[in-house]
Amino acid sequence: MNAVLAFFRENPIGLFTLLLAIILTVPPLFKQLRLPDLVGLLAAGIVFGPQGLGWLDGNSETIELLSDIGVVYLLFVAGLEIDLEEFRKIRNRSMSFGLLTFSLPLITGTVIGRSFGFGWNAAILMGSLLASHTPLGYPIVRSFGAVRDESVIVTIGGTIFTDIGALLVLALCVAFNTGDLTLATGARLLGAIALYVFVVLFSLKRIGRAFFRRSGDNEGNQFLFILLALFLAAVGAEVVGIEKIVGAFLAGLAVNSVVPEGPAKEKVIFVGSVLFIPIFFIDMGLLIDLPAFIRTLSAIWLCLAIVVGLIASKFAAAFITRLMYRYSWAQTMTIWSLSLPQVAATLAATLVGYRVGLLNDAVLNSVLVLMLVTATLGPSITAQAVPRLIKSAPPASLSPETTGTLALRRESLTLLVPVANPLTEQPLIHLAARLVQGSGKLIPLAVTIAHAKLGDEQLAEGMARSQQLLDRAEETTQTLQVQAQSLLRIDDNIAQGITRAAREQRTDLILMGWGKTNTLQTRLFGSIIDSVCWSAHCPVAVTRLLDDPGRFQRILVPLKDLSEYALEQVQLAERLALSTEGQITLLHIYHPRTPAQQIASFKTQLARWIDVQQKPPATIELVPSIAIAQIITRFSRAHDLVILRTTRRQTAGGLMAASEVTNQLVVDLACSVMMLSDPPNLAQTIRPWSDDLRQDPPKDPDTSGKSFLA
Repeated sequence: MNAVLAFFRENPIGLFTLLLAIILTVPPLFKQLRLPDLVGLLAAGIVFGPQGLGWLDGNSETIELLSDIGVVYLLFVAGLEIDLEEFRKIRNRSMSFGLLTFSLPLITGTVIGRSFGFGWNAAILMGSLLASHTPLGYPIVRSFGAVRDESVIVTIGGTIFTDIGALLVLALCVAFNTGDLTLATGARLLGAIALYVFVVLFSLKRIGRAFFRRSGDNEGNQFLFILLALFLAAVGAEVVGIEKIVGAFLAGLAVNSVVPEGPAKEKVIFVGSVLFIPIFFIDMGLLIDLPAFIRTLSAIWLCLAIVVGLIASKFAAAFITRLMYRYSWAQTMTIWSLSLPQVAATLAATLVGYRVGLLNDAVLNSVLVLMLVTATLGPSITAQAVPRLIKSAPPASLSPETTGTLALRRESLTLLVPVANPLTEQPLIHLAARLVQGSGKLIPLAVTIAHAKLGDEQLAEGMARSQQLLDRAEETTQTLQVQAQSLLRIDDNIAQGITRAAREQRTDLILMGWGKTNTLQTRLFGSIIDSVCWSAHCPVAVTRLLDDPGRFQRILVPLKDLSEYALEQVQLAERLALSTEGQITLLHIYHPRTPAQQIASFKTQLARWIDVQQKPPATIELVPSIAIAQIITRFSRAHDLVILRTTRRQTAGGLMAASEVTNQLVVDLACSVMMLSDPPNLAQTIRPWSDDLRQDPPKDPDTSGKSFLA
């Protein structure tokens, strides 16, 4: 047994295997206890570290390397989380709030540090730890549909100033701690920092734009560029003489404004969120001296002063912002709750200060208590405050004049159907024929992977198989008396071949079958459907057909809002219902705390909308519930088809990967399913339905929705 443990401790591969096992098994156990993932990882560090079983050593070079990558990733993702477009709209107010929520906690923490006998340098560093914030309650705001409220945008925008300011104070304190900081060296350091910030934020943008123009859609090059930008910025920060986490955060801001939303960007975040960031939190647990931690709790005054000082100063900043801009109490509480949690920058800076000797065990343990308290209290207050932000004004809807301009409303619809699987080809063609309704155009498409030599025998065999699929599709369309135009394409990439053909043919809709999403290749590199949904210019309908489309008599359409994307769901249902003489059920699930006036307005407009559109027979169901997935599953039992809507979007930069609730919902549905994926570049203005597909109330700060295509 000792030999085995020694192998895990001393062998890098064995140590890495043990870390992976902890990351895989510990967080789910703590989720069952309704505790955040990071609490479980900190506890794992204590249990498996020197204070526990002794399986992990915090001085191991392997753990130090992986932890350094994790802390860099943590701040990089924090920069990526900031919505720069929204920030620019009200940057002056964000700057004002950022200055308040930075300076007041900084002063408070400095006073606390001096009161407990710390020197000026350590006390100022303690103040900077309180100055930043991590808006853990943002997923809750998103679940209530309040992300466009000004108070939310101001708070998220203020994160830029608080994090940059706190990290720069950290850099100066660490430099001063070395004893080499004089007036002249301080001036040189500030000049080097200013030049470095300019190079990262502006030069990296220009280089990135030029690179992506030349690299096109090559995901590998995009992936490597993002990683290179991250670590170049981190290394550059250390060359200048500041902490690498400062460079990581600035790199996140720069990449955020340059790199397009897509699989490459999401996979970079995914790798960090599921691998390196958890290792950083395990390493934080290894640093905890359990007896000292207990003594800190028994000598509670420093810990209590830090916690109370942080809560009071953050509230003061929110209250002054309320007086300046006449915000409501609901907005004030939202600002306070979002700026309260101390996780990302705070823990990273604490680790740096502890390693250089500026902070002692008492401060480290107090900060960990602060993290646990604020990470719980902040999202809880957010959940109470955000429902009051929901305005009583009726939700936006579409006028009868504008609905006719949408693609799926046209009488003549051009529909592209990629064919690859003989077993699912015929049902897809049957469904497509009912959607085009005889007057449109159906394009069966087969894509053959190109070879370096176009005369290659394997290419000829692939083209022959593709042609057989197209011949079979043409026979089916002739039987159904639908106009079809088969298309055989040679391309280096199947997904790009589909989307390029769709663009060339001016397609209104791409109809695809739902393939396997649990294979190793799909989990590592994404599926063809993933790539098509990311790059397609038009909506993509992904189907799982369990019955003949001609038997779809009862169609369920869950609606989040009355936007044009919701209208596309209804239009698809309308086309199918007209061809099968079926009926439609429009289901809207709202939070129980939603104002009654808003619900009544929604129902009135939806009823008027249906009447104006002259739909097939339709009923409206409004259900108050927080268990959205369960309600949809219950209603689906009485229907033949469910048409859902999803939008591919970036994973939230939390600790772990985004949830698979939407994916599980589709698996659990016992009837046929159609997922309508909005083009990402068009759908960013609204919140995707999949954000709401949670089985529990929005409590966990590290959980966010993710479409089933992931």
